Amino acid sequence: MNTASDYIEDLQTNGRLVFTTNDAVEALGKSVAAVRAQLRRLKEKGRIADPHRGFHVVVPPKYRRLGCLPPDHFIPQLMEHLGQPYYAALLSAAAYHGAAHQAPMVFQVMVPRSRRGLECGGVRVHFVARQDMMSTAVVERDTPTGVLRVASPAATAVEVVGYPEHCGFLDNVATVLAELAESIDADVLEAEARRAPTAWIQRLGYLLVLVKQEELADRMDGVLAERNAFTVALAPWQEMEGTPRDKRWQVAINVDVEPDV
Repeated sequence: MNTASDYIEDLQTNGRLVFTTNDAVEALGKSVAAVRAQLRRLKEKGRIADPHRGFHVVVPPKYRRLGCLPPDHFIPQLMEHLGQPYYAALLSAAAYHGAAHQAPMVFQVMVPRSRRGLECGGVRVHFVARQDMMSTAVVERDTPTGVLRVASPAATAVEVVGYPEHCGFLDNVATVLAELAESIDADVLEAEARRAPTAWIQRLGYLLVLVKQEELADRMDGVLAERNAFTVALAPWQEMEGTPRDKRWQVAINVDVEPDV
């Protein structure tokens, strides 16, 4: 094996589509500078792409127009490379659970600390920070290159309410909740709610009732009974003074929510 081109062909033959600069240097037995020069030429030809410095993906012909691998084909390996826990979250997770009506333009990944998003060809990945994400219920989904960690349907329901600004705001959040409902395990939802801020639970209860999921909403009553709840705005980015109140959830209804279902 003499060239980087030979190396990536060998990777594909063995079913691998990701590698690091160090992997290539070790395989080719050449200097870092020489290998980087060869990798640059492959990148210019569209045969590889760099989602992150020093981390490369092989781009098969069917993905050349995208200019990268689909994100779920490399995110598990990239996060392992970075030594960071993760899971696919929010609208990206919802799409895996059948709520693909409002599929996101970016791939959303939950991490414990803020980090900059990345772009790779036509792929955009947005990282969202949640400090206690290690306790989130996740499921695993097979991808062509490995296994992807995905927030469970119940965890996704809680988080789309907690991060509405990343989810197309409340009309879209309510739509996602309606589409997720049949996949949500009520016991897991209650467990996830117990980990969540009180305001998230209040808004989630209100929205579940709005989309006619009373049985799931009832579970939020039990969680809130153990908390000291104060009135919160349904839309925290808008004023709530003088707006109607929902007594059950102690929510100020300062925006009309219209799910697309």
